[in-house]
Amino acid sequence: MADPDSRRPRWVFGVGSEPDPRFTLANERTFLAWIRTSLALLAGGVALEAIELPISGPWRTSASILLILLGIASPLWAWLGWARAERAARTSVPLPAPTGSALLAFGVILAGVVVLVGSLL
Repeated sequence: MADPDSRRPRWVFGVGSEPDPRFTLANERTFLAWIRTSLALLAGGVALEAIELPISGPWRTSASILLILLGIASPLWAWLGWARAERAARTSVPLPAPTGSALLAFGVILAGVVVLVGSLL
């Protein structure tokens, strides 16, 4: 007989027991917040190149590329964070440390510094 629970990925849903739906929904909201952040990073990176701003060309391009790369990486961090938190809730273990948060914060700070320097030159 086929497994009645066909949810994927199996390494997340194939272990433990169903957690309180509130935890699953909160985890999903966090995932969606990361996706919104990713879209904002992508839009910011594109806008830096598309809109004529008083920022030196190489600095603008560097910040734009950095924001776009962060926007591309964020959904991966979001999905991994969602899966790890969901698995932890299902197996009643402590939540894992966040993935990608420090890199995202550092990258946004770096992009801001690059834009600032490019604006001052």
